[in-house]
Amino acid sequence: MKAEEFRGTLTGSEPPTGLSEPLKALWWDAKGDWARAHGLVDELETAEGMAVHAYLHRKEGEAWNADYWNARAGKRFRRETPDAEWEALVEGLGRG
Repeated sequence: MKAEEFRGTLTGSEPPTGLSEPLKALWWDAKGDWARAHGLVDELETAEGMAVHAYLHRKEGEAWNADYWNARAGKRFRRETPDAEWEALVEGLGRG
């Protein structure tokens, strides 16, 4: 799923069915509900979940916590800006 298509779903009151937990978290984050987004990935022990967890902490302003979760994910998902990171995560996770 491309980020543009994903953004189109944000007019709804609930995320579309069939989304993975990390994508649901990104959906709720885009809707302005950081706490709900974080709750979906807080204990998710997958690389994708930890990458979204890292993004959420970076967006929150906790770079040290984001670095921790990126290291746990085993990759460097960080992009130049949080918006670019969100886009990359949506597009990467939407392929699976």
